[in-house]
Formats: sequence, C-alpha cells, structure tokens
Amino acid sequence: MGAALDSLLEYDRAALVELLGSLGHKAFRATQVMEWVWRHRVADFSAMTNLPPGLRGELAARFTLRPLEVVEVSESAVGSTRKFLSRLQDGHFVESVIIPAAVGRGGAHSSRMTLCVSSQVGCKFGCRFCASGLLGFTRNLTASEIVAQIVAAEEIAGERVDNLVFMGMGEPLDNVDNLLRALTVILDQQALGIGARHITVSTSGNVPGLRRLAAFGRPLRLAVSLHGADDAVRSRVMPVNRKWPLGELLPALREWSRTGKHMITLEYILIRDVNAMLPEAYKLAAVARDLDAKVNLIPYNTVEGLPWVRPSEEECRAFCRVLVREHVPVTMRYEKGHDINAACGQLRLRRESRL
Repeated sequence: MGAALDSLLEYDRAALVELLGSLGHKAFRATQVMEWVWRHRVADFSAMTNLPPGLRGELAARFTLRPLEVVEVSESAVGSTRKFLSRLQDGHFVESVIIPAAVGRGGAHSSRMTLCVSSQVGCKFGCRFCASGLLGFTRNLTASEIVAQIVAAEEIAGERVDNLVFMGMGEPLDNVDNLLRALTVILDQQALGIGARHITVSTSGNVPGLRRLAAFGRPLRLAVSLHGADDAVRSRVMPVNRKWPLGELLPALREWSRTGKHMITLEYILIRDVNAMLPEAYKLAAVARDLDAKVNLIPYNTVEGLPWVRPSEEECRAFCRVLVREHVPVTMRYEKGHDINAACGQLRLRRESRL
C-alpha cells in the first residue's frame, strides 16, 4: 500500500487560494478547482479540463479527491436507513449512516435527509453501551476523511445531505482540530454549504473540546451523551465521567446554554437496571430543567458482546411520562436500522473481526 495522499476535500476557498498561490497560480484557479470539486463532483483531476495540464498533473501527484472507498452498503428493511462502510487509504474502516427524509401526508417531506458521520477510527472513551470502542482506538480522522463521508453519502443516495450529525464512531471533540477544519469546508457556501443550524455535534462530555467548539462561534446544535444524571450512574455507563465529572461538565453546558442559539439535547440511552428506573427519571428531569435542555430517550440497541438489556416498551414509556409530568421537552427515539447493525461501530466491528 502506497503512501496516503492529502486530499483537496479539506480545503475551503480561502485555503485553496493560499495553496495554489504557494504553487505560483492565480487566485481564479481556486474558483475553477472549487467548481470541479463541489459543483461537478469529479473524482479525477484529469476531468478539470479548464486547468492547464501542468497544474492538473501537479495536483494529481500531491492530492486525492477521494480519500476513502465505499466497500459495503447495508439497507434496513424498514425506513430505508442505509449504513455504509468505507476503507481509508491506510486500510482502516469507518462507517456512516444515511437516514432518509420522512414522508408525511400527501407525500410531502416532513424532515431532511440526515447523515451520521464518524470522527475517529474506533474510540478511546469506552462508553459501556457502544460498539465503537470494542476494537480500541486507532486514530483520528482527517478533516478530508470527515468531509468525504458526506460526498460518499450524496453519491449513494443521489441527493443532497441537508442535515448532518456527528454521532458516529468516535468522540468529535477529542478530534476538535480536524472537526473544526472539516466544519469550515462543510459550512463554506462554495463547498458543501450545509447551514450551521442543520449541524449537530454530539459529545460524551469532553469539556476542553466543548469550550473550543463554543469559541468557533457558529450556531451549531449540541447533543450531549448524558446517560446518567448523577456521577455514580454516569461513571458506570461512561468512563469519561471520571475525567470530566458532572461538576465540570454541567457548568460548561450552562455557559453554552447562555450563549448558544439552540437548546441542548441530552441523549439518554435507557438500559434496564442501570439508568431506566423511575428515580433516575426524576434526577434527569432536574438536570434538564437546570440547563433548559430537551431530552432524547433512546431504548438500548443490543450490541453483541455487551451485557446490557433493553427495557420493555412499557418501562420506556413510564420513564418518558415522568419527564412529561416534570415539564421537560422529551422525545422517544427508537433506533432506525436496528436490523442492519446501525448502532455506532457495529458494521466495522463485524468486518474487522473477520480480518
């Protein structure tokens, strides 16, 4: 396997002007390259026919336009959720999930096409319910590998991704430098042009990364994997809580709430005999009210090799009713794609376990 090439997918227009200027080319060449990359979506520099042959050759020798290759696509029998597995240039795998727009009455689309993207190969945080960390942490994704998942998803789906969630493999705020660089391209109207209000970053509670994201200054949405409303329960489910306990996380979230333009979403996976008991619902309600946050309840999605049990539907509904009575905005989200191993890391785990 040859040395990995850098990718032009991580260059917004300003960065591309600087790059081409360092190679002795005028700024208008950056506009031409951006049009080929983002409007025409070419995968080969030879297709950029209005560039001088020398520049095409120079770019081809140093850069790639496709830093990953889709090797497997699985589609759910219900809801058309698709999960795809991609091979990176170094042979590692990363996965992404396409959640299609829902169709409402009269055939009208009632929601957007959503893509769940990964930010790392594996994960070092070891959340007890998640498959992503079962093979350990390998490395951070580059900005271009993050962006390339969006390009691949649009090619698979044949339509635009207009809602983006960083909820795949890995902790986005543990890879905050590459996350912010990718977001610059994603937000660039001459590149992907996805609006900040349609981008959600999910974190397990990385407090320094949260402050870096806040300083980025764009009206992104924030989702926090809480899964426990006190340190004892949360540490049992999420080892990251030992590094950044609620006494550090909650003040950082209060500051985000004070300055942010959207309500925080508290993600809460319901696990029988761990955090799905009714006393835990009252604790969660108190945290949500303090942060003026909404809650997303998710019944546990079974992962082979992990000991947790999914609560019954009635247990989930009883937990939800407590939050409603406590005047907390709440939704119950059943995992789409349960039949295609759509929980974070499951498809990669299955593939790499065979290698």
